[in-house]
Amino acid sequence: MSLTEQAILALTARELAAQVQAGQLTATAATEARQAEIARRDPTILAWQTLAAEQALQAARALDARPQKGALAGVAIGVKDVIDTVDLPTGYGSALYSGFRPAWDASCVAMARRADAIILGKTVTTEFAMASPNQTRNPHHPQHTPGGSSSGSCAAVAANMAQVAYGTQTSGSIIRPASYCGVVGYKPSFGTINSTGAKVLSHSLDTIGVITRNLRDAGFASAVLASQPALNIADASYKPRIALFRSSNWAQAGAESHAALEFAATRLATAGASVAEVATPQHFSELFAMHDAVMGWEVTHALAFEHRRAEISEVTRRFLDFKAGSTLAQYQQAMAKIGQWRASMQALMDGYDLFLTLAAPGEAPEGLASTGDPAFNQVWTLLHTPCITLPAWRGPQGLPVGIQLVGRIGEDARLLQCAAWIEDHLTDDSVSG
Repeated sequence: MSLTEQAILALTARELAAQVQAGQLTATAATEARQAEIARRDPTILAWQTLAAEQALQAARALDARPQKGALAGVAIGVKDVIDTVDLPTGYGSALYSGFRPAWDASCVAMARRADAIILGKTVTTEFAMASPNQTRNPHHPQHTPGGSSSGSCAAVAANMAQVAYGTQTSGSIIRPASYCGVVGYKPSFGTINSTGAKVLSHSLDTIGVITRNLRDAGFASAVLASQPALNIADASYKPRIALFRSSNWAQAGAESHAALEFAATRLATAGASVAEVATPQHFSELFAMHDAVMGWEVTHALAFEHRRAEISEVTRRFLDFKAGSTLAQYQQAMAKIGQWRASMQALMDGYDLFLTLAAPGEAPEGLASTGDPAFNQVWTLLHTPCITLPAWRGPQGLPVGIQLVGRIGEDARLLQCAAWIEDHLTDDSVSG
């Protein structure tokens, strides 16, 4: 018996791949269901830059004709438009590269195709994955930003137009928009998913990650895309040891983010997790200046060609002008100190599995003039730690507010395992705040 369109859309990525592999569902039917949802939802949300309508159906039909099917068989994926694709334009969110056609797939796209995922299209990004606002609307309220720079990826997954979407993070471009859109954002440890073929901003910071509708799908997809089977979570019975970390910029967050964190800490402790607060280290705030120095120096050089081109937006030009103020001395000093800070923050986690901290200042701001503030993400990107955001609360406008889980560098499997347990115990009424 064939599944209805709504039944197909209700499947997790894991369930859908299993059914396609078993011959219980065709990849063609799964792709058509997702394309129909895009036709219904995207005229309002505007999450897609380019759709691979015919290419996706051709790939699905070819998959259905083959007896052997890959681990991500039929899973619908959106690709952020700063990541190269051989069969679709890659514009990097900029008029300067309108219509540009790379002669290659980025590594992460090639890995997805190799596993028989279906590429639905390119999702909207801010220009060069930086600060300029774009067309995408928050699916929960179209008058609010979805965040950025992975705007389209987070909005597409939140609206169930894609099951998995790629994001990139140099400051807070996965975790913050995922929090704003009420989805799971996973920024792995630096380098876990190969970044070859993604537009470079900062070679010391740029990280490829995924956005999904549930935690286990993030681990499932990443295990394949990173060739790390341990990321696919099989057991979520372990009760984590959680360090509540408020950070030095606690006062910059709104009451709804404070409430989300306090709610999660209380709920998880009641469910059996060990939860204790740890003090923010002295001089922690210097990490923000270090991030600015590293990103400022590297992005100014990475985008040296683009910086003076007339086709880029004024917002991007001013952003690059500001970043160009970073000096070589500041950059070298920051790079020299990062290792010490990584070691000290890992030591602060001794006796714990993860930090529970803020994901964003609050719910998504009203309007589309700004994508929000990455103040609660920059440090973890600088330190190369794995980070996950999970929906946990709703703000005064009824929009989602996430929490952020931060793990040890390279121990992504443990963080995903703990996050699966946490997701299970942040039940439906947890987002009724």
